[in-house]
Amino acid sequence: MGNNRFRLKPHEENVIKELRNREHNNVLVVGDLHAPFIREGYLEHCIKVYNQYRCNKVVFIGDCIDNHYSSYHDADPDGYGAGEELDRAIAHIQPWYKQWPKAKVCIGNHDAIICRKAFSSGISNRWIRDYDEVLGTPGWDFQQEHRIDGVTYVHGTGSSGKGATKRLREWHTSIVQGHIHTEAYVDWYCNKEHKLFAMQVGCGVDDRSYAMAYAKNFTKKYIVSCGVVLNNGTLPIVIPMNL
Repeated sequence: MGNNRFRLKPHEENVIKELRNREHNNVLVVGDLHAPFIREGYLEHCIKVYNQYRCNKVVFIGDCIDNHYSSYHDADPDGYGAGEELDRAIAHIQPWYKQWPKAKVCIGNHDAIICRKAFSSGISNRWIRDYDEVLGTPGWDFQQEHRIDGVTYVHGTGSSGKGATKRLREWHTSIVQGHIHTEAYVDWYCNKEHKLFAMQVGCGVDDRSYAMAYAKNFTKKYIVSCGVVLNNGTLPIVIPMNL
């Protein structure tokens, strides 16, 4: 009888079994891509991280495409034309779509360039196609921001230098964002009631491409990395890619 004193009762066994089988949300966060100017090997890096951390959701943090030809900055006169750059961008996005046909995507400032210029030109939104239709990615949910397990995912467009930590302090919620290619970190903020974090995820951009020439004299260099947010929004990690 003494051997059975710590034997679990049937209802206790069922509780433990339920806890073991309960699915945890583990989110892979893909940094800015700026297709067709994606860093070679970045997709493979993200796939490895997705598998290593047993992720079951994917968020693209924005600027999936670059739209350099239509940039608000000076475009390279020797670069791709409008049609060719878009064709190349779509071709570069397709392997990502094949890998993750269901994903959430934050709309970045580069993604929105064409829509912004159409608006300023007085073109009705009824003439504009959705992002997933243009890129051939049905199943990708393009929104300004997404919220999963109490964590807000947003591209980070806004005032210059407004990193994830500043946004956390203004919004009072855990934040994951991209936009700033030269930063990748996790910063924690705790008080008596809350434990929040801010993640800058880095990017997946090829900084040697002509589209990134504007940054060649930056003191800080691009950080090629992705992120994960594990255990239902409680454990953020940034994983740099070996270059």
